[in-house]
Amino acid sequence: MKKVVLLVFVMLCSFGCGCSKKESAPIIEEETPSTEVTPQPKEIEIIDIDSTTRPLAVVINNSSVAVKVQTGLQQAYMVYEFPVEGYQSRLMALYKDIDDLKIGTIRSARHNFLDYAMEHDAVFVHFGWSHYAEDDEKNLGYDYINGIYGGPFWRENPEALATEHTAYTSIGRIKEYMNMKGMRTTSDQGLVLNYEVAGVDLTTKEGSLVANNVLIPYSGRLNTTYEYDSENKVYKRFVNGSANIDYYTKEQFTTKNIIVQKVNTKMASDNYYWDIETVGSGDGYYITNGYAVPIKWSKESRSAKTKYTYVDGTEILLNDGNTYIQLQSTSQNLTIN
Repeated sequence: MKKVVLLVFVMLCSFGCGCSKKESAPIIEEETPSTEVTPQPKEIEIIDIDSTTRPLAVVINNSSVAVKVQTGLQQAYMVYEFPVEGYQSRLMALYKDIDDLKIGTIRSARHNFLDYAMEHDAVFVHFGWSHYAEDDEKNLGYDYINGIYGGPFWRENPEALATEHTAYTSIGRIKEYMNMKGMRTTSDQGLVLNYEVAGVDLTTKEGSLVANNVLIPYSGRLNTTYEYDSENKVYKRFVNGSANIDYYTKEQFTTKNIIVQKVNTKMASDNYYWDIETVGSGDGYYITNGYAVPIKWSKESRSAKTKYTYVDGTEILLNDGNTYIQLQSTSQNLTIN
């Protein structure tokens, strides 16, 4: 009997009943690994800002009869529009890090176009040239590809246009031609314009005004207009009141950013070609997301990068997207409303 009682006593002690009390061991909770992902900085989509690929600057036809056969403009990260003789305008589109793309139609170069190709360190691609552009390219030893000497061009004429409106090229063919000619394919010059990852809000800037419609006359015969698409937050491009459509994709050209750069123009010494005063300074407007603000521009030399600033002197940062730079003569009026 005593053995039974002793056994019960030991069992009770082991379950913590009676005898001396023992502190229970602390409970250690293991931490659950966090599933949160550290947000990565947003990257610009329109262009790889770290890329060292050399850009291409391609002169594109914008005459009133040939606008309807344009193609490849939407894939350019930047497009310049220049006033030229005959009260017309011509485009120069910048491309970078695109494997292949059909572009056209290709037209001849003017010497002032070269000023902007140089600030991008871009290979200058065109079909024909003015004698001023010819002299400058040869004297400067600048890399160019001219269709009058053959090269990566072909002709298509689905709309029965005059021959000068029928030349096309492609990025793939340009790259092959550059390699064949031993042209430099990389550049350490960096971008001409910079971008704001978080987005640009012009409503708080000095002189901000609503910009749903932008009218940029180049002459009594030609005007470029933009209409803001608030749903997609881009501007639709029009030429002489008609939608500017890619001939092959059938889609209207659009842009995220518009810079209007007011420039002085005069007739060159031959009294035929126009001379644009690209070196110096002047006024303009930056337009994006339905608003516009006045800006200043300056360029120290032909090859120097053009600087675009707000009126307080701070650099313009663009919204992520393609950009049209409209060089418009100070003799023409700009309408924004």
